[in-house]
Amino acid sequence: MNRYDAGTYDIIVIGAGHAGCEAALASARMGMSTLMITLSLDSIAALPCNPSVGGTGKGQLVKEIDALGGQMGINIDDTYIQSRMLNTAKGPAVHSLRAQTDKNLYHRVMKETIENQENLEVVMDEVEELIKEGDAITGLITRLGAVYKSKAVILCTGVYLQSTIFIGHDTYKEGPNGLSYAKKLTDNLIDIGLRMRRFKTGTPARVHRDSIDFSVMEPQAGDEKVIPFSFMHENIERNQVLCYLTRTTPDTKKLIEDNISKSAMYSGNIEGVGPRYCPSIEDKIVKFNDKETHQLFIEPEGLDTKEMYVQGVSTSFPVDMQLKMYRTIKGLENVKIMRPAYAIEYDCIDPTQLNLSLEVKGVENLFSAGQFNGTSGYEEAAAQGLIAGINAVQKIKGLNPLIIDRSEGYIGVLIDDLVTKGTNEPYRMMTSRAEYRLYLRQDNADMRLTQKGYEIGLASQERYDRFIEKKKNIEEEIDRLKKERITPNEVNDLLNSKGLQTLNNGLSLYEFLKRPEINYDILEEVGKGKAQHLSDEVIEQAVIMIKYEGYIAKQMKQIDQFRKLEKRKLNNIDYNAIEGLRIEARQKLNDIQPSSIGQASRISGVSPSDISVLLIYLEQNRRKNRENKED
Repeated sequence: MNRYDAGTYDIIVIGAGHAGCEAALASARMGMSTLMITLSLDSIAALPCNPSVGGTGKGQLVKEIDALGGQMGINIDDTYIQSRMLNTAKGPAVHSLRAQTDKNLYHRVMKETIENQENLEVVMDEVEELIKEGDAITGLITRLGAVYKSKAVILCTGVYLQSTIFIGHDTYKEGPNGLSYAKKLTDNLIDIGLRMRRFKTGTPARVHRDSIDFSVMEPQAGDEKVIPFSFMHENIERNQVLCYLTRTTPDTKKLIEDNISKSAMYSGNIEGVGPRYCPSIEDKIVKFNDKETHQLFIEPEGLDTKEMYVQGVSTSFPVDMQLKMYRTIKGLENVKIMRPAYAIEYDCIDPTQLNLSLEVKGVENLFSAGQFNGTSGYEEAAAQGLIAGINAVQKIKGLNPLIIDRSEGYIGVLIDDLVTKGTNEPYRMMTSRAEYRLYLRQDNADMRLTQKGYEIGLASQERYDRFIEKKKNIEEEIDRLKKERITPNEVNDLLNSKGLQTLNNGLSLYEFLKRPEINYDILEEVGKGKAQHLSDEVIEQAVIMIKYEGYIAKQMKQIDQFRKLEKRKLNNIDYNAIEGLRIEARQKLNDIQPSSIGQASRISGVSPSDISVLLIYLEQNRRKNRENKED
């Protein structure tokens, strides 16, 4: 192969999925000359599985990406075709935004954003080898012989490393949707010293809209009032499409049970571990055998196509079996498959090899993000890509990395879980993983993170000004509600008409709003509502802070305790030399090299007694250092 000097860049991003897009845009926007290399320009921000962004736990990630200055929230706002807020019957801690998107439009708009971004170039090629000099990565070599030099490289390879498609007993060495796969990079990464593993995921069939009987399905409309993902947007109302709810039948169950050996998943062909929280229909039938039927959704892939996504019926059956199975589903009796379902197996990394900055331990200037780190989902990938891109820039500038801890964001929970605990299956974000979720709400992501994004030079001045204005308005509205009062004469008639408890005495609007049954609409009905210039999101945050004041105060005390342990730093310690630690704890601590006592306490296999030993060790060292200084 003829090799040639293809140029030098500050940062090279390998891959153009959701992690790669956020990493490259962050790098370029922070002033670095950036190159993105992708196997196909058609894979830029592709959505090879579900045509949606957000969802429970995931919507919070998108809001945080946006608050820091990322692109995913803006892109979905520009391309959504239906939007819904999930979990509204529950408290605000678990409210999560989810939007259907036009797949082709989402790809085109993100591709246009990348192509127009200053400092960012995109080429189509396959990376085969990273150049390592000493302990540092200094560039890479592609299949076409291009030799690129760089100060940092970010791996965002998604599901493309040695990927294999499974449809029944047939296998194909290719990436999603018939795209090419990366053939040689895995071996090179192993030579560099990375521990690799094999994971699996899958996707349902796409079926023709005209072959579906929607009359027997339950329509699912979007919200009347659309909440944007991006804090930069206010009114993004547009006509929304319908999705549809239906169910499998007892015939579906029997057909799968009688033919389970034809599934690639159950024939022994697939070695990789699949996602527990997004199982195939075969998994659902086997693991939840007491259920006769299962819920599923029919979702449009876009406005310019008749492809419909059968959400909830991922499978690796042969195509003839897929057709028989789908036709047992209510409303799909005459369905026609346009794209068959498949399972895909791919190489990824053990994420415990990463620092919290997402830089690979022991390999300078190599960062890693996305499904390559063992996650599932577009949102998890984008969040990691953003942080990897930011921290590659910070490393080049000689600045401290941006570390978002578990008390500051879902992004922090995601990365801490991966790096500290690892994962034995594709990791999916859920609200239950965030112990401080009442504070880490999606509505206040900008209040938590925009300052950080602005300080590192990613969040724009316009975004920062909006954040400052919103913060001021929230504070002023809460102050007004504390000062202004309401009397029984002003409100009791209205309360009586609504069947609510009346007032005996006057009280502040602040205390009035603390009543569980009172909402802000009642204040507006009696002329005690907001000033005209205040946005709905300002009022929402003010009301949440008032109604949940006691719970939030309790959570902030928990966060204070958490941060005390995070401040107890652990740096380059040989844990074999510390007496009193159990053997398992020594092995895990030496392998992961936690940055703090807090992180050490979350490592599987490190017990509370081991943490006590570490605290004693730190205190002894502190005293020795103090005595040495006095001498």
